[in-house]
Amino acid sequence: MRVDYLVDFRLDALPVETADYIVVGSGIAGLYTAIKAAEHGKVILLTKKGLGDTNTDHAQGGIAAVFDQEEDSPELHKADTLAAGAGLCDLEAVEVLVTEGPERVKELIAMGADFDRTEGGHISLTREGAHSRRRILHARGDATGEEIQRTLTRQVKREQKIDLRENHFVVDLLVWDERCRGVLAYDEEDQLRCFLGKFVVLATGGGGRLYRNTTNPEVATGDGFAIAYRAGAAVMDMEFVQFHPTALMVPGAAFFLISEAVRGEGAYLRNHKGERFMIHYHPLAELAPRDVVARAIVQELLKSGEDHVYLDLRHLTPDRVRQRFPKITATCRRFGLDLATDLIPVAPAAHYFMGGIKTDINGATTLPGLYACGETACVGVHGANRLASNSLLDGLVFGGRIVEATRGQLETVVLPRDLPELELRRSEQVLSRPLPEMVEELQEIMWQHVGLVRTAAGLKAALARIEAGKKDLSGPLQGRDACQTANMYWTAGLVAQAALIRTESRGGHYRSDYPFTDDAHWLKRVVLKYDGGQE
Repeated sequence: MRVDYLVDFRLDALPVETADYIVVGSGIAGLYTAIKAAEHGKVILLTKKGLGDTNTDHAQGGIAAVFDQEEDSPELHKADTLAAGAGLCDLEAVEVLVTEGPERVKELIAMGADFDRTEGGHISLTREGAHSRRRILHARGDATGEEIQRTLTRQVKREQKIDLRENHFVVDLLVWDERCRGVLAYDEEDQLRCFLGKFVVLATGGGGRLYRNTTNPEVATGDGFAIAYRAGAAVMDMEFVQFHPTALMVPGAAFFLISEAVRGEGAYLRNHKGERFMIHYHPLAELAPRDVVARAIVQELLKSGEDHVYLDLRHLTPDRVRQRFPKITATCRRFGLDLATDLIPVAPAAHYFMGGIKTDINGATTLPGLYACGETACVGVHGANRLASNSLLDGLVFGGRIVEATRGQLETVVLPRDLPELELRRSEQVLSRPLPEMVEELQEIMWQHVGLVRTAAGLKAALARIEAGKKDLSGPLQGRDACQTANMYWTAGLVAQAALIRTESRGGHYRSDYPFTDDAHWLKRVVLKYDGGQE
């Protein structure tokens, strides 16, 4: 088994702490897993920055689950998920998601999550793109992720068996005797520390920050994919990156997500001629799957030469719009726009990774001792294109299954008493370019060549430049910024490599040189492993 480390270290010279579970990440998947794990053992919860610096906190639209038993069913939710996944969803994983999901959401409610309700006191449900029924629970209109983050954070802070460590950046996994034993991390004082556990759970989120245009916060740099891959764990479906169709496009401002729920409530998409164009691209028009809507917008932009199209809510009741989407309304207002009465400029932006660390339905990776859940994991539940609002549900369901699968092994797995003579010493390497310059260059490469539209020539050019950057960052590295940049290059290489291998177009992966879906040859997955190449 090949393991590659980014930093110099001598294991027996580092401060060492132990727990039953080492959980990395503080979004919905990490927090929920830590809470469930604490029912059975000691947990050390490591998070890269603050507890609330997550993609979960930014989630607007909601969480999908069947709560209306008369109009909806798990079978319908499954059918919608499979349709969006474009033939590549793992059927067993989808069945687990839609059948176990409602009970997990009820646990959130029991913890205090305050989802919006109707005047009659029932959970208020809305509809989003590619859903055939209204099954999206939301909180404070468009602040669902914020409410879930608040609820789980409060629960974590109450739990005495959870040792929370903020501002701890995990650099690499520690592996010996062909098992993941723990993690190396920079602490809040930028000193390396060793955390050993019976089970290590990665819930580190996605990698939207690999792209120039993204809805993701600064922490989403693809670290989990890179550290697992370097440790020998397989990754899967890395070519499938979801680009959200509607991010607010205002010059000089960061991209801000305009939730899928806005179109679910009836908003139209219009081009620069004022035409409602989605009716020409898909029978569901604005409610088509995200990949369809995003590429339709790109086609309209290529025709017009502009950099945005418009969301139009002017035909809806203004008070209803502002009440339903208070957070989006307030953000638009900061830029002189009224969500209810103005045309809102939008464009696609990188949003979500369908691929990730390969797991089974219990979160186990191909590396013993290592588990993964949430966006950093790939159990195959999203296939080639995630159904809107299934992501938060994914983190709950499969995070919970990790604990159910491992709690019975806590007595049989023994923490190592004596550390092996694990030491890495390499000659110092001086970086030839400033790190911010390398990050900006990578984001541009990924946006231009590994984005919404891909070609063999563009992917090969991207891979050459990515590999050159990886050589500059081959280590040993000093400090979290250098390690984070290296992780970005490692993960970018995985996305580009998988995209080059898949010679068809499907879901979030579009090859203009192979524009058609090829079910005869490509109803299979691209699996990459550091010491074993492609499967």
